[in-house]
Amino acid sequence: MNNERRALLKLTGVSIAAASMTSIFTATALSQSKTMINQQWDKTFMKSDKVEYKKVTFKNRYGIALVSDLYQPKNIREPLAAIVLSGPFGAVKEQSSGLYAQTLAERGFITLAFDSSFTGESSGEPRNVASADINTEDFSAAVDFLGLQPNVDRERIGVLAICGLSGMALTAAGSDPRIKAVATASMYDMSRSISRGYQDSYTLEERHKVIDYLSQQRWKDAENGYNALGYHEVPFDENGHIIEGQRVLPEVLPKNAPPVLAAFFDYYRTTRGFHPRSINSTTAWTATTPISFFNFPMYANIEMISPRPILLIAGENAHSRYYSEDVYKLALEPKELLIIPNADHVDLYDNLNKIPFDKITAFFQQNL
Repeated sequence: MNNERRALLKLTGVSIAAASMTSIFTATALSQSKTMINQQWDKTFMKSDKVEYKKVTFKNRYGIALVSDLYQPKNIREPLAAIVLSGPFGAVKEQSSGLYAQTLAERGFITLAFDSSFTGESSGEPRNVASADINTEDFSAAVDFLGLQPNVDRERIGVLAICGLSGMALTAAGSDPRIKAVATASMYDMSRSISRGYQDSYTLEERHKVIDYLSQQRWKDAENGYNALGYHEVPFDENGHIIEGQRVLPEVLPKNAPPVLAAFFDYYRTTRGFHPRSINSTTAWTATTPISFFNFPMYANIEMISPRPILLIAGENAHSRYYSEDVYKLALEPKELLIIPNADHVDLYDNLNKIPFDKITAFFQQNL
């Protein structure tokens, strides 16, 4: 395993205390099945006076209520093209996906940024669990909702996903031709990352260790009556032992932290991007979250997206750049890979000087 990656994961590692109350989701908003909706503006970015904003709720085909932010240009006179947005993995709509949504609404699109099932303000229990299948379905459910809106042209709906939700967006587009164009920013393939490690660094022996750990954890959760917390990508220390943890990111950034850890910390754990409902800002995923990603390869039918277009955006210095490059090799035309000079992975979350909104706008104007 890459030494920097080992260091990153080791630094964020904290042992799970199985009987500890910190492993139980005690907060009222997380323990109730009904959707808890905050009507106040609590985004990590300033509210624009150029668009209209409202919070909406709709259900996916599993009956989970998805709470979403709908942005639209003021004074709409005719049905417009629309864009569904979500991501990163472990983030909420009040963070980068909302920033993208509001900015694109300023540029003439109706946009919808949603919280994935089991996270943020959306419903689904247990909390803080990810499902490769259900979170892919969330994108199509958002298309369902937009297609029923009178001011949306249902033949002109696209998808834009950030970081870890990108693979799910591509997967949804492969089986849902209502998605007329799909774009990704700082793409992560969560199935590949979780089941094979960063840059496919897991050995076969380590992969067996991971699935054994996850299966044993299921018995622990069943015995304890609650879902313990852990990492979505199960890490190993330098001795080959699995590191357990209760946080995605540490409370305090360690000295000499690896650049990747420092970049994520600077977004999720500071005033720049912190949000109390964000898993990456405050807590961790359930320890058994990786299970479905071992069994669900993302965009396995990526050739089915063609002839609809794909735009893949990655930072020149992003540690995740290889995901976008590999998808570009697999995808059929029309496709485009856009590398942003002097940008890292997290720059494309909220850096308005580096996010290529002109290009994104032109892509969707041309293809929707």
